[in-house]
Amino acid sequence: MTVAEIIVLLLLGLAAGGLGGLLGIGGSIVMIPGMAVLLGSNQHLYQAAAMIVNVAVAAPAAWRHWRAGAVRMDVLAAMLPAAIVFIIIGVAASDRIESAWLERIFGVFLVYVIVVNIARLVTKKPEPADRTDGVSRVRAGAVGSITGFMAGLLGVGGGVVTVPLLQRFVHLPLRQCIATSSAVMVLTATVGAVQKNWTLSHHINEQAPGVMLQVTDSLLIAGLLIPTAIIGGVLGAGLTHRMPLTWLRIVFIALLCAAAVRMLGR
Repeated sequence: MTVAEIIVLLLLGLAAGGLGGLLGIGGSIVMIPGMAVLLGSNQHLYQAAAMIVNVAVAAPAAWRHWRAGAVRMDVLAAMLPAAIVFIIIGVAASDRIESAWLERIFGVFLVYVIVVNIARLVTKKPEPADRTDGVSRVRAGAVGSITGFMAGLLGVGGGVVTVPLLQRFVHLPLRQCIATSSAVMVLTATVGAVQKNWTLSHHINEQAPGVMLQVTDSLLIAGLLIPTAIIGGVLGAGLTHRMPLTWLRIVFIALLCAAAVRMLGR
């Protein structure tokens, strides 16, 4: 790895963590397309590394949410079994898809994220208070299934899928959605990261034709991303109430549009 690539990864981790802290999004949404655009196509490698980063970033966040009493343990218990099963299925599915097509699928997912963020810009609904009553375990389990599969297939933490689904179908307020999503992510991302990195050697390194990827490759990338992602997350969270989030979200949408065009046009 060149010095320039190391610097790119350090800055990318900082940007991913900062935007995650500011906008409440998963860092993988920034890291994976960022690596694809700046370092060249290698989708299986980037997803394997991002899954490791997801565990490192989600764990302290989930702990803080749990200490604050925001994690809905009943929803967590209903989501977790399905989420673990389906993240295994999702990773297995991704391993059977060529890197170029996996990149295009991720591009389609970015379009979904863009639409969600545009909707947040144009609709401002009052946030309901935290709930303490019971919820549908069937609906929570269904959300866990969708979250797990998408996280395994695309290497994302799952929060960008989980939070809006929990809001719409389980009717939880945003604070409880984010907290519960973080708790689910710690365990599912751990399972997904182990599985994806275990099978990484089945894929060719697109930047070195004829050479197979190794788990040491993803560990190196994750090791460079994690420290600055954590720093960025802390800084971003601290700036949430001091910066105009509307304009930040507009810039974020513009960056996602550019990344989606790049990945869909692979």
